[in-house]
Amino acid sequence: MDRISHRAALLAALVVLAGAVPPARADGYPKGPVTIVVPLAPGDAVDLAARAIGDELAAELKVPVLVVNRPGAGGALGVDSVVKANRDGYTIGFTMNAALTFRRVLDPQTATYDPMKDITPLALAMRTPSVVAVRGDLPVHSLAELLTYARANPGQVRIGTPGAGSAGEFSVATINALGGTDLLAVPFKGASPAVAAVRGGHIEGVAVALGAISAHLKSGALRGIVASSRFPDFPDIPTLADLGRPRKLLGVWAAFFGPSGLPAEVSAVLVPAIERAVKSPSVATRLRALGMVEEYASPEKLLAEIREEYDAVEEIAGRAGFVK
Repeated sequence: MDRISHRAALLAALVVLAGAVPPARADGYPKGPVTIVVPLAPGDAVDLAARAIGDELAAELKVPVLVVNRPGAGGALGVDSVVKANRDGYTIGFTMNAALTFRRVLDPQTATYDPMKDITPLALAMRTPSVVAVRGDLPVHSLAELLTYARANPGQVRIGTPGAGSAGEFSVATINALGGTDLLAVPFKGASPAVAAVRGGHIEGVAVALGAISAHLKSGALRGIVASSRFPDFPDIPTLADLGRPRKLLGVWAAFFGPSGLPAEVSAVLVPAIERAVKSPSVATRLRALGMVEEYASPEKLLAEIREEYDAVEEIAGRAGFVK
């Protein structure tokens, strides 16, 4: 073989070998643990969902994935910590929609971030209905009975929510508007403390994501009154539409995001890894047990959903007098 032919053969072999080896990740990301900030208390359904997906994400990224809880201010504290984190992909957030839309509309002095500008959307991960439920020992079995009970006990029916500006608080306001009642929304730092309070007899009910109370609904400790949407495991909990009511409750979804300006090469690793983790059969099984449904959506669709819901919340809040 002459020298030119030898070089050509060597070059062809190198091309074949290059095609057989996966391309190296840009800048080697990730080189160490990735932290997921959850702006809710430990044990909350969204927290448990983050941990379920985090287990799969760790396997995808081949590094430890740690879940850190930073509750407070209706999720704003945790979201703000991600917004201000280093733009390197080692700190990302997993939050419910309330912290990105409801809270920003109702309390912009606390939620100072702009969800359309200050985050890098990574993926929508799951949905779950909002449910208004009462203690099993309360003489209330339907929305009509809840309204009657509230009118007979003005100012005495306390409904726990995951925080000020949450979907739960909007659910209470919606029911009050429909029934002319004064159910008292009591904000907690996440759904888990609210559920603990209702189980302890300190409040009469809760308005939280289904995942936070599914086990208590199955045991009969809590009774579901109305939900934002149907869920196959609880066919007896109606929606407002089922009851012929003109309005609807807002549901709950949760998504991954990073600080704005996340490098494209980092997103190129994170986004497909999160997609595979969310779509894992084991995650779907774990989420179903929490009253959630896996629902992946791309960063572009997540941003569109944030914009649409933000506008809807702004309109509802104005009509209900939550904001001036």
